[in-house]
Amino acid sequence: MDLERGKSLDTSKSKKDSWKTTLLLAYQSLGVVYGDLSTSPLYVYKSTFAEDIQHSETNEEIYGVLSFVFWTLTLVPLFKYVFVVLRAHDNGEGGTFALYSLICRHAKVSLLPNRQVADEALSTYKLEHPPEKKSSSRVKMYLEKHKGLHTALLILVLLGTCMVIGDGVLTPAISVFSAVSGLELSMSKEHHQYAVMPITCFILVCLFALQHYGTHRVGFFFAPIVLTWLLCISALGLYNIIQWNPHVYRALSPYYMFKFMKKTRKGGWMSLGGILLCITGSEAMFADLGHFSYAAIQTAFTFLVYPALILAYMGQAAYLSQHHHTIHRISFYVSVPESVRLPVLIVAILASVVGSQAIISGTFSIINQSQSLCCFPRVKVIHTSDKIHGQIYIPEINWVLMILCIAVTIGFRDTKHMGNASGLAVMTVMLVTTCLTSLVIILCWHKPPILALCFLLFFGSIELLYFSASLTKFREGAWLPILLALILMTIMFVWHYATIKKYEFDLQNKVSLEWLLALGPSLGIARVPGIGLVFTDLTSGIPANFSRFVTNLPAFHRILVFVCVKSVPVPHVPSAERYLVGRVGPAAHRSYRCIVRYGYRDVHQDVDSFESELIAKLADFIRYDWHRNQHPTPYTEDDGSNSNESSSSERRLHVIGTVAFSGTPAYELDETVQPASVSVGFSTVESVTDVIEMQPVERRVRFAIDDDDDDSESDVQTNMQMQLQEELQDLLEAQEAGTAFILGHSHVQAKQGSSVLKRLAINFGYNFLRRNCRGRDVALKVPPVSLLEVGMVYVV
Repeated sequence: MDLERGKSLDTSKSKKDSWKTTLLLAYQSLGVVYGDLSTSPLYVYKSTFAEDIQHSETNEEIYGVLSFVFWTLTLVPLFKYVFVVLRAHDNGEGGTFALYSLICRHAKVSLLPNRQVADEALSTYKLEHPPEKKSSSRVKMYLEKHKGLHTALLILVLLGTCMVIGDGVLTPAISVFSAVSGLELSMSKEHHQYAVMPITCFILVCLFALQHYGTHRVGFFFAPIVLTWLLCISALGLYNIIQWNPHVYRALSPYYMFKFMKKTRKGGWMSLGGILLCITGSEAMFADLGHFSYAAIQTAFTFLVYPALILAYMGQAAYLSQHHHTIHRISFYVSVPESVRLPVLIVAILASVVGSQAIISGTFSIINQSQSLCCFPRVKVIHTSDKIHGQIYIPEINWVLMILCIAVTIGFRDTKHMGNASGLAVMTVMLVTTCLTSLVIILCWHKPPILALCFLLFFGSIELLYFSASLTKFREGAWLPILLALILMTIMFVWHYATIKKYEFDLQNKVSLEWLLALGPSLGIARVPGIGLVFTDLTSGIPANFSRFVTNLPAFHRILVFVCVKSVPVPHVPSAERYLVGRVGPAAHRSYRCIVRYGYRDVHQDVDSFESELIAKLADFIRYDWHRNQHPTPYTEDDGSNSNESSSSERRLHVIGTVAFSGTPAYELDETVQPASVSVGFSTVESVTDVIEMQPVERRVRFAIDDDDDDSESDVQTNMQMQLQEELQDLLEAQEAGTAFILGHSHVQAKQGSSVLKRLAINFGYNFLRRNCRGRDVALKVPPVSLLEVGMVYVV
């Protein structure tokens, strides 16, 4: 009985701790996730009643708008996102790319190059395997069969990505401008015109200028500010309901929506472009899922954000239902009592800055993901926190966003045009999320296609209704996100297309292993001291840029390593599973292949830690390979390469973990054995948590060999020990001699007979982007003294 009581106490204690953690994360999520959504009451009614409909004595318009706001908030953020979309996470990560990577892992629709079977053995390459229905498999086969659908899926993902970036331009402008516009109630119209614009621009400049410090410096202020704002609008809402119209709750009935549409007709339909602004920021719940947890975001929205927003909108409607001839136009601040107007204005400005900060950080994150998946030119990424994963700053993007944001503020000068532009961007992202989630329901969850179709039709029809209303405002601001999306999609698609073509050219022109092994003194080729790291996108074979290097400079390094740094469609690759290492040719040739795998949210190492860790992995692999030859096991026998480009002459690649060992590495990759179950006496791979320590760990590489205590002193084992010592000694001497980084310096041109569009995209578009983005050597932070560039012309 005592044991059972002890177990129940432990269980209740762990449940209590988990709830404490969930509540803490829910509180922290207020500042990061809900800043944009919580400030929407500042401009929803103002944008809705800007032009298309008028507030009348019958109150049918204000009640109809309130009904639309209530049901839109209930159906889209609550039902769609909280109860469905948040479950479609990718190992805890959310967002457009998370959905795309999930689909790519369950169906062969990815356009990413250098895919390998070995990638599927990653612990984060998690596949759900409920019984697959025939109808689901038919949809999967249809998608995999038609290559055009792969491109269409990528374009859909890029469209959603571009609209998120466009929202990063528009949200700071409309949020800060709407908050500052509260000054119009405390000053004359003449003074107001000259005060609001400079103050808004000043706040925006300060906001973007402080980005390089990172959100962690001021992040602890974010949650209290948003919490204060939510409590503030809830209290104002309750006050206005009790003071002006206690029966306003009746307007929540759907009957008022039909009554509103019946009276206003076309004007009411066009006003939906303003109503949809009540759900701006809903996508952040999914996009920022990786920083928190499903339970935390669900708790914060359901029990705090959602009730506060409903009370705020009901309170404004209650006030306006009794005030039909206000001196000032309809706005949030009209319903705020004059005695508390100034404190509310200050809290509103702070909350709008927090909301803007969240969308700017999200823009940095999604551009970094696009870059890792070969869909965006290389830009400088600075990690602003050594301890918290995912907090990044991109200087070039930051200043471009600032210029565009200020240009939008000065150019539009009112919330009507900004709202039209922001509304179209928001609805496009939501439509993309709905389409991708429908595919996840079929391909990943293996639910009947009819269920996915119902989800698509129900939520898609709601979003299409709002989307159509936004499109009618094309000439009144909605053209801006479309223009931004076209420019960004062109850049991203051209970059991705040219990257794929370059990879195909490398694949077709790679050199055989026999050619490499034939190089020697008889051909006038010398081996010089040092380590040569040849960077390539190929996962097998000898790249053409190396053959060109040897042709022009008849020498190469004593230790030769072909390095492929690649992205895989998972958010994170555990550090113990990052390196795939194998031999290229016999051991005496001292040539190796190393494939370094990163997820689309992973932090790429700097060159110093990368070089030392790579050499450590080579030393680990050499010891393991000789140990494997001495003590073969059933699953370590050579049975072919994991790579889909495998060459029969190349050796098998092995996963080399980060834990120290004596005799064997962490584990060897085998398709029939899961990584966690083959640790061979070493600590298992650590799971990636929400917060990852980013502090670089100093690591010393030791090449000392322990004396073999085994009594058997056979000649074969003694010979192997001598060869092992010799190989490690060669690696140590090569490291002391220095490391050279051999990179290709490419120029791409379209082949003769290509279409005009392809020639424009490749000869002008891609080469312009390549010349003006960060070079690969700069991205890797290679010291100029260690850099060897090989000129290559790619004819694609």
